[in-house]
Amino acid sequence: MGNILQISISCDGTCFNRCLDCFLGKAAYVRNLQKNVEALKNELPKLIAKKDDVMARVVNAERQQMMTRLNEVQLWLSRVDAVTAGADELIRIGSQEIEKLCLGGYCSKNCKSSKKFGKQVDKKLSDVKILLAEGSFAVVAQRAPESVADERPIEPAVGIQSQLEQVWRCLVEEPVGIVGLYGMGGVGKTTLLTHLNNKFLGQRDFHFDFLIWVVVSKDLQIEKIQEIIGKKVGLFNDSWMKKNLAERAVDIYNVLKEKKFVLLLDDVWQRVDFATVGVPIPPRDKSASKVVFTTRSTEVCGRMGAHKKIEVECLSANDAWELFRQNVGEETLNGQPKILELAERVAKECGCLPLALIVTGRAMACKKTPAEWRDAIKVLQTSASEFPGLENNVLRVLKFSYDSLPDDTTRSCLLYCCLFPEDYRIYKENLIDCWIGEGFLKVTGKYELQDRGHTILGNIVHACLLEEEGDDVVKMHDVIRDMTLWIACDTEKTEDTEKKKENYLVYEGAGLTEAPNVREWENAKRLSLMETQIRNLSEVPTCLHLLTLFLVFNEELEMITGDFFKSMPCLKVLNLSGARRMSSFPLGVSVLVSLQHLDLSGTAIQELPKELNALENLKSLNLDQTHYLITIPRQLISRFSCLVVLRMFGVGDWSPNGKRNDSDLFSGGDLLVEALRGLKHLEVLSLTLNNSQDLQCVLNSEKLRSCTQALYLHSFKRSEPLDVSALAGLEHLNRLWIHECEELEELKMARQPFVFQSLEKIQIYGCHRLKNLTFLLFAPNLKSIEVSSCFAMEEIISEVKFADFPEVMPIIKPFAQLYSLRLGGLTVLKSIYKRPLPFPCLRDLTVNSCDELRKLPLDSNSAKERKIVIRGYTKWWEQLQWEDQDTQNAFRPCFRSIN
Repeated sequence: MGNILQISISCDGTCFNRCLDCFLGKAAYVRNLQKNVEALKNELPKLIAKKDDVMARVVNAERQQMMTRLNEVQLWLSRVDAVTAGADELIRIGSQEIEKLCLGGYCSKNCKSSKKFGKQVDKKLSDVKILLAEGSFAVVAQRAPESVADERPIEPAVGIQSQLEQVWRCLVEEPVGIVGLYGMGGVGKTTLLTHLNNKFLGQRDFHFDFLIWVVVSKDLQIEKIQEIIGKKVGLFNDSWMKKNLAERAVDIYNVLKEKKFVLLLDDVWQRVDFATVGVPIPPRDKSASKVVFTTRSTEVCGRMGAHKKIEVECLSANDAWELFRQNVGEETLNGQPKILELAERVAKECGCLPLALIVTGRAMACKKTPAEWRDAIKVLQTSASEFPGLENNVLRVLKFSYDSLPDDTTRSCLLYCCLFPEDYRIYKENLIDCWIGEGFLKVTGKYELQDRGHTILGNIVHACLLEEEGDDVVKMHDVIRDMTLWIACDTEKTEDTEKKKENYLVYEGAGLTEAPNVREWENAKRLSLMETQIRNLSEVPTCLHLLTLFLVFNEELEMITGDFFKSMPCLKVLNLSGARRMSSFPLGVSVLVSLQHLDLSGTAIQELPKELNALENLKSLNLDQTHYLITIPRQLISRFSCLVVLRMFGVGDWSPNGKRNDSDLFSGGDLLVEALRGLKHLEVLSLTLNNSQDLQCVLNSEKLRSCTQALYLHSFKRSEPLDVSALAGLEHLNRLWIHECEELEELKMARQPFVFQSLEKIQIYGCHRLKNLTFLLFAPNLKSIEVSSCFAMEEIISEVKFADFPEVMPIIKPFAQLYSLRLGGLTVLKSIYKRPLPFPCLRDLTVNSCDELRKLPLDSNSAKERKIVIRGYTKWWEQLQWEDQDTQNAFRPCFRSIN
């Protein structure tokens, strides 16, 4: 029948089933496994070699300036790295998988494992072949686009990270277009702006097209700004610079309006007109262009249209010490055991100002002995301008701000502040009184001197040369004070003499127990001897040119010799405030016929002598807090016909009325009020009254109503209600105290609408029958409330009384401006206000011995930023009732125990 080939294969059932699975599955992965492994061994080195060749070309190209690899090249290199990462491992274990094959390579003893492995090899081989095919690049790099930011050189900074992040958020997250960074000279504004500039480096996907840095400086040059911007955006060339200002502005505008840019302007002293430069004004939009500028003036922030102003403040104490350490060096600090402690004192003298810390630290780096460090402390405390590097590198930098003040008057007013000690809290009203006495404030209209003084103060504060502490106080930074002393006391050297420019003489009073040699005072025009331990001034100085003499807060001072003032014919300002042991008035003052400001506040004097009537030029007299003063001759105040400012707040309130005599201005009737009415030039009056008749006389006088700024009602004896609504007629009333009116039962409110627009501070003490202070609702600008020892007071705001004014109930916003609320000794007080309030400005809430007060009118919004501090006894705090648990939890961190 023909030839028949018969093949006999011995195979058990298990082997047959495995073979069947292989053939029915993807047998090709198993069948081609050995071939693919060999191919992978051959192709992988080729791919690695090609990658090395491409990488060499990339490195060579990137060594050339402004060249960067193409994106497709970078993607290919990344894919090669990913493919080759596992290829060596596949090749290594490939021999093990090949040994599992049977039936001539068509089958495997572990078909599932071999199939999986074969699939991996097949995929890897395919990827290698594709990459080999794609790896031929004619060009691997191209010229890089100009960096969005040019890196600027800068040294490592300390303590600026949080503010850097704040500004960065403004740029990339917040709807802000223009940001102003302001602060005093040397505080680190340029450092912050430089770090911001460099932060843009490496932002490969950042969406701004241009970042432009311009140093503006005091000498504003629009052409210079246009030139820098033109170079950055590709407009600059010789022909472009020949265009006029307006034409270049149009070109810049047409480029930038289509782009997103960040413009960094450093050291701005006046408004930069964006339209004149050609810069589109950024809108309030987080996705739009941005302008960030630095300045020493908050006024410039306003003129530049800043959407957000950020103050660059001095460093914290810890950061200041760290910056100082870095500049001194550990070798010096650890050289001798005592140096570290002395170094901390030197650093403190720098007032946490970065520029001063850096300059002083570097100057001290070579000081290896404690003696040198002690000497440095002495120099810094007494004559900082003599310290190496401070005059040229710090004081002259700060003097730019001084020179940029609006006029000579403002500069003189600033220099005057150096008469006060370091860290001294200077009350604005007292400072302006001194300026009035010196004659700095030149105005012709009525009621303008104080306004002019506050305007000048505002200009100085806005220039960051004084710091505001609340509404009433300014302080001068230690280094700014060093700068003003350097200017005020600078010596002008000529061939044969040294002439003091401003002739200021300021003694550092701490530790002084004896008066300095009065011969040193001979050429002084302004002299300050404050906060000493001197008991007697027995020497007689000759000060023929002296204009101002500060003998302030010399608490041990008891006696000034009668002839002390006789050789001060030009003296205009005499400040004896705070001499708490001085009970007898120094009679020699009566010879100071040029005197225009006399401050006796806080002294213990008991009587003003009639001889003072010689001071006919007096413009300002301060008798505030002369608690023991019981005698003012009847005609004395009337003789001061030039008075502009008269302060009598707290006069005689610690002395029994029984000591009055018939010749005293306080002896009764309306003698005081009549004397005040006769003062034609009076603009500012603070007054203490102890009976309702005098109060009514004041309220009946249009003149006194217009100039009363502070009123102290003390020891009213009558029990009939006091109509506080009448006090609203005192249009400039800022401060109201009601003390020890023990029989006063009610502060009545007339039904007609009334508002205390100017009232900011109120203090109620010892009014034992008063039950509420509901009238406070009608003082919308109240910032401080103190109530104590009013034993019948059940409510601060009475809901029943409040209901008597339905027309104002819907519009009233109680305590919207309140900063401080202090309650003490109100033994039956149960309520402050009927419902919770947000208290957006409240920072200080003190409750002492008000055991019946179980609820505070605080809602959860009051604690959002946790700026409020609540003080009281722990037991009282634990018994408080809250609207809900969340509110209680929100305020728990705000509590401070006074146990």
